[in-house]
Amino acid sequence: MTEMPLIAIVPVRGGSRGLPGKNTRDLLGKPLYRHALDQAHAAGVKLCLLSTDIPALLRADHGPGVQVVPRPGELARDDTPMDPVLAHALQVVDGPARVVLLQATSPLREPEDIAAAVALHSAGRFDLVMSVTRTPSHILKYGMVKEGAFRPVAGADYCFMNRQALPEVYRPNGAVYVFDADWFRRNGRLATDRIGAVEMPPERALDIDTAEDFAQVESVMRTRGAQ
Repeated sequence: MTEMPLIAIVPVRGGSRGLPGKNTRDLLGKPLYRHALDQAHAAGVKLCLLSTDIPALLRADHGPGVQVVPRPGELARDDTPMDPVLAHALQVVDGPARVVLLQATSPLREPEDIAAAVALHSAGRFDLVMSVTRTPSHILKYGMVKEGAFRPVAGADYCFMNRQALPEVYRPNGAVYVFDADWFRRNGRLATDRIGAVEMPPERALDIDTAEDFAQVESVMRTRGAQ
């Protein structure tokens, strides 16, 4: 069986409330978004689709293996979900493809994280594979209150368990998502009941939203470089 082409989508919009201009801000010698492109290529991705509304990026030559997809303004707002952004970018893709979604705000991911997610998706058990990081289990005790009624986010039994007895819990960290382009076109969204998980350690799962986040990530990367 012929292996389907592997492509990456890197969404990079101009607006940001937490840290204006963060996606093009310099991080150790290159703009933040460039780290995602380079990680994709290092993981074996031949074509990266750079979905952007930033005029300077639309005009720039990003080198081989990068195709710019001009994103319309209505898909570049603060409240724009990822699903329509992906659907728009995939319009330039003909035929089947395995897609890696890499958000620019997770620059601490490693090519090995991408490769592990691609390998798991290639096994065919899951519609979507995403990177996750272990998080404190006490979230299982949480719930929502509606009209005075407490509704647990998980089973009610968890609310009364000792902390030590709670099962391990993982959160999506936003660094890597892998899915089939044709599946996404049929499904219309990333949400599915068949999600595979690839674990990433906390030190690689930091996400940039604020200036403080950016400084923390920069510090981690400087420390890495010194080792």
